[in-house]
Amino acid sequence: MDYKKTNAPTNTVTRDIMNLCDETGNIYETIAIIGKRANQISAEIKQELSKKLQEFASSTDNLDEVFENREQIEISRFYEKLPKPSLIATQEFIDGKIYYRNPVDETVVDE
Repeated sequence: MDYKKTNAPTNTVTRDIMNLCDETGNIYETIAIIGKRANQISAEIKQELSKKLQEFASSTDNLDEVFENREQIEISRFYEKLPKPSLIATQEFIDGKIYYRNPVDETVVDE
């Protein structure tokens, strides 16, 4: 997913929790859904950042040599400015972009 195009706020926003739990009917279930999605987003961002920074990894382990790469710094700054995964997940939940299901609510009917 392209997190550059998300409309999630970059800072903390006060939300009415009763509006968040309208869809599920349970605030704890809503928080669990948002939390699991935030963990997924965090893992995706970490993997993407690691892949981009791996290009700049040096094969020598010399502590005396300190090499600053402007591109590497710009990539790091970009990822630092992204909204937190929890804010992205909350915005996705509000926009209805998260698919979730509760297996307890599903009943199996044997015919």
